[in-house]
Amino acid sequence: MEVGGQLLLALAQHGSPMPLKDLARDAGMVPAKAHPYLVSFNKLGLIVQDEVSGHYGLGPLAMQLGLISLQQFDPVRLASPMLADLAIQLGNTVALAVWGNRGPTIVRIEESPNLVHVTMRHGTVMSLRNTASGRLFAAYLPEDDVLAALEEERAYEQRYGVATESSPASIDAAFRKLLETVRINGISDAVNLSVPG
Repeated sequence: MEVGGQLLLALAQHGSPMPLKDLARDAGMVPAKAHPYLVSFNKLGLIVQDEVSGHYGLGPLAMQLGLISLQQFDPVRLASPMLADLAIQLGNTVALAVWGNRGPTIVRIEESPNLVHVTMRHGTVMSLRNTASGRLFAAYLPEDDVLAALEEERAYEQRYGVATESSPASIDAAFRKLLETVRINGISDAVNLSVPG
């Protein structure tokens, strides 16, 4: 499996169908050695061979395995067990946020082991501009998604009378610079914005 698997890895890394000669070379073997593996993989549906060009590409079973893997990869489930240790190490309340239909949404919370607690609730939608979580999402999401979320946030603030001039539904130069700093540093912070201290 390890030897034959090199052919699958080469196909995955190349990203498009390949002729036998190039595929074998990228997998570190001669074509005569690669061919029997490809015949077996074809029978399983891991690869397919184009009838016209003869090039080999990943097959329907490879796609099915990839989709099942994506379903099993649940980032919330994977990250949740780490929250308690992280809260202890940092001495702070730790929350896990995912991108929801209105923006960054808290889905898990681990309270601080210290006496000072930050009150957060499951389902809380974090401000894109005024929270570290929001800024982190804004730094990495496509700009269209960020603009839509900023517009939604602005409409919510206006509806409830908390909108300010400092929270426009656009990405101004200062906010753009802030997001670039988040990308460069790989971390986001927000001090004294939502909760003083």
